[in-house]
Amino acid sequence: MSKDKTQNQLKWRKYVKPYLPYFILGPLCMIIEVIGEVLLPLIQGYIIFGVYGDASKMPAWLAKVYDLLGTQSSFIVALAVGMVLTAVLMMIGGVGGAYFGAKASVNFAADLRADVYRKVQSYSFANIDKFNTGSLVTRLTNDVTQLQNFVNTLLRMALRAPGMFIGALVMAIAIKPDLAVVLAVALPVMLLCILLFMKLGFPRFTAMQARVDGLNANVQESITNIRVVKSFVREAHENRRFAETNANLKRAGMRAVGVVILMSPLMTLIMNSTTLAVLYFGGHMVLDGNMEIAQLSPFVTYITQILSSLMMVTMLFMQFSRAMASAGRIKELMNEESDINDTAAAHPELCVTRGEIEFRNVSFRYYKNSEGKVLDDVSLKIPAGSTVGIIGSTGSGKTTLVSMIPRLYDADAGEILVDGVNVKDYSLYNLREGVGMVLQKNVLFSGTILDNLRWGDATADMAAIRRAADHAQADGFVTSFKNGYESDLGQGGTNVSGGQKQRLCIARALLKKPKILILDDSTSAVDTATEARIREAFRTELADATKLIIAQRISSVKDADMIVVVNEGRITGVGTHDSLLASNEEYKEIYDSQMSGATAPVGQKAHAEKEVNA
Repeated sequence: MSKDKTQNQLKWRKYVKPYLPYFILGPLCMIIEVIGEVLLPLIQGYIIFGVYGDASKMPAWLAKVYDLLGTQSSFIVALAVGMVLTAVLMMIGGVGGAYFGAKASVNFAADLRADVYRKVQSYSFANIDKFNTGSLVTRLTNDVTQLQNFVNTLLRMALRAPGMFIGALVMAIAIKPDLAVVLAVALPVMLLCILLFMKLGFPRFTAMQARVDGLNANVQESITNIRVVKSFVREAHENRRFAETNANLKRAGMRAVGVVILMSPLMTLIMNSTTLAVLYFGGHMVLDGNMEIAQLSPFVTYITQILSSLMMVTMLFMQFSRAMASAGRIKELMNEESDINDTAAAHPELCVTRGEIEFRNVSFRYYKNSEGKVLDDVSLKIPAGSTVGIIGSTGSGKTTLVSMIPRLYDADAGEILVDGVNVKDYSLYNLREGVGMVLQKNVLFSGTILDNLRWGDATADMAAIRRAADHAQADGFVTSFKNGYESDLGQGGTNVSGGQKQRLCIARALLKKPKILILDDSTSAVDTATEARIREAFRTELADATKLIIAQRISSVKDADMIVVVNEGRITGVGTHDSLLASNEEYKEIYDSQMSGATAPVGQKAHAEKEVNA
């Protein structure tokens, strides 16, 4: 394993070290509580001894205390005060343990969640394709919470359970070794049950977390696409699909919880049976005069504490099973190596300055074992500052081609150069800072219109923002809103139309002033007149930038300096509109179909000349 890979892998101590005092103080406070729990039954036994016992049979030190206090009532009051002080000590230890345990576990989870989120943000598209969105959300929320709960329980129980077990066992043996033999039967049975529950629990909790993934994915997809669901009247179908996913989770949950349901009464049965055995044999010893009743009372309490500590261990191990299932899923995310990084960049200090682009024998496939290539031996040189139209049928590889410029994907073969430098030799930040993209699927974020536009330039003043919006033909409709640029957008920009969303995304890209601007069918929802004004803004505002325009309409690219025709992953034509009409049959067919209004060839969407300005 390489050094870099080792450094990227999940190391749990990283999340413990900053909060080590909490991790230490929490268990120590619980030890204080344990000491109190072990002392209380002993003091209680001494009080009973003082009331009903034979003073001649008292331990020597206790007899001296009795003599020193002088009377039975003084002796009992002194022991009662001791019980109260012990209870107060236990309360301080319990509160401290709970406080420090919560501080440690919450901070542990917060740091872990932040690192997992940052890790996911570093993924390439290929990495993200391996995990569905629902699974990523579950791992960032539910799985991290499971670990948080386990850490909290661990800090409260890790020393308390064994401390209580050892302390109570020592006291029980000290009081009556003969009667403590009962534990020789009960303890092995309980330990065997613990091992059995662990073996049954781990795979079931793992399966349950996978079902949570499925439910989250289903809910997210349905709610995100609620407009499509309603427009196709598919509510009943989605309800059935959710019901099935929910039922799968219920079944997995019942299988997992069933282990806990079975464990609790079984362990209680063992504990109560052991207590009955102690009372039976101990009672006979008291009647026979071999044991004082003042000894039997604390002995029963200690037996209960011993078995209760094992119950705590059982619950801890059950939570451990669930936490380990979650930890494995988080480690899978953290140990996933991004297939696109800049650790080997030869010139990480370089920035994109001109915008010249060259593809040299580039080939690519999304799935490494697939036979067909999405791009096959593509070579193309694009001069800096030029406007290039890219046209072709759906699935021909247009979007994939331009996605390789900012390294959203890496080529399987060949190389892509920007300003004469291989894109792999730039730092990812500097490379992507020089490239602006308006994607096929327009994405806006929760927040105001102003917040979204400032993604292009966080320091831009209102004059620059309004200028960019005006060039994108967005200023008019934005200012018509009651709150203007402070208008709040719904999640994903659901309260603006498709055309408005496109124009806001274009304004955001213009504000960035990139050296390379990629427009992936970004004006499909606006009318041709508006599109023409936007193209004019590109020429004036980004005159020196290289502009790549992927379009379905030939009218969108006919005035470009260069038009590239892509078909089945290969470039089949490069030239101007007039030269391609004369020499490229595919381009001519697309042009004729659009001019005549006929249905375009397979995969080619025809657009009417008049469109609604959304």
